[in-house]
Amino acid sequence: QVQLVESGGGLVQAGGSLRLSCAASVRTFSISAMGWFRQGPGSEREFVAGISRGGSEIYYADSVKGRFTISRDNTKNTMYLQMNSVKPEDTAVYYCAVARRPFYSDSYYRTPAQYGYWGQGTQVTVSS
Repeated sequence: QVQLVESGGGLVQAGGSLRLSCAASVRTFSISAMGWFRQGPGSEREFVAGISRGGSEIYYADSVKGRFTISRDNTKNTMYLQMNSVKPEDTAVYYCAVARRPFYSDSYYRTPAQYGYWGQGTQVTVSS
């Protein structure tokens, strides 16, 4: 069983930055892919970014590419999402997730159903 705890959310002005963290209850080197998703009011959960176990594969949603950076530190059992140049449309609850099985293509990273464990979410609100 993997437990995930997100932190770092909050209120930020448009153009500002936030850094989200996702702490895992087990050593993340034993975990396969990890990802960040978000869900805005009245919206479905959408893919934000994904990263492979060793960090060699990284994928982003087009909406955040060039502004957000995903990373992981397996020595600290933690994954991060650096959010720069945030926009009001980035407002959402952000969730981290861990895969149960290895991923073989970027489509796996982008699909919520491919992940087996989820955190409780952290709210990010961007004011204009």
